[in-house]
Amino acid sequence: MEKHERNIYYSRILGKRDPFLLKGMGEALKRIIKAVNEREKIVIYGYYDLDCITSVSLLLLVLKYLNADVEYFVSDDRDEDFSINADIIKNHINFLGASLIITVGCGINSVDEVELCKELGIDVIITDYHKCKDILPQAVIINPNQGGCKYPFKSLTAVGVTFKLTQAISMYYQMKCINKYLDLVMFGTLSKYSLVKGENKLMVTQGMYHLNYTNNYGFKALIKVYNITTINKENMYMLAHSIIPSMKNRRYADNARIAIELFTTTNMDRAEQIAKYLKNEIKGNELCIL
Repeated sequence: MEKHERNIYYSRILGKRDPFLLKGMGEALKRIIKAVNEREKIVIYGYYDLDCITSVSLLLLVLKYLNADVEYFVSDDRDEDFSINADIIKNHINFLGASLIITVGCGINSVDEVELCKELGIDVIITDYHKCKDILPQAVIINPNQGGCKYPFKSLTAVGVTFKLTQAISMYYQMKCINKYLDLVMFGTLSKYSLVKGENKLMVTQGMYHLNYTNNYGFKALIKVYNITTINKENMYMLAHSIIPSMKNRRYADNARIAIELFTTTNMDRAEQIAKYLKNEIKGNELCIL
């Protein structure tokens, strides 16, 4: 991308670094542009924690805004490596006719699974923040912790990395509305409380500001159902750690998909219905610190 194209709206996102400092960003953007413009099937792949839920929701909203042919899949694995599931690729994503998978918060250690995707004719863009092993998948990778990445802030969360990708997308397509999604970034980042520092802290602060004026029906419903009168860090932290029921609940993956619907629905009645459901789910269960 030309320098002036990258900086068209960058000045509107004060205090955050150029997303093109992230290794792999230019290549990822080119592949996404092709997929969007040619109406290729894109599948967003994530896990069921709140960081990934907000990542999937954010990228889904941005790509749908661009009229992309996009779906998502939330894995119900409990994989400590946060790998892509080979069976899901073969038995689900391949049958969707996907030509591009974009992972959020996972996939950095999925060497064999990416090879499988290549055999099936599916390109893979990995966005992740976990520490990298010596051998990386043969895919386009956006991860501040990969070797050779000059991005100075190494503690981005999954939704933080996803937001950097959507920043790059917004610069190319000249989207003026990208900052409004900082409420999702704030929410996912707060679920990783130990990482709320540096650029993450800035995104949390700006996200709470934008939440005061949000047009996201999911957040409006949560604020109403939980009777939140003040948008501050304490209330948002409480809410972030109350939305997902205990991991002991066998419905954790289903509830993750329901939460994504909450944050992406365009129907206020449906949003309130989901918010009430999620609030009721937490009753009688231990709070899950994701």
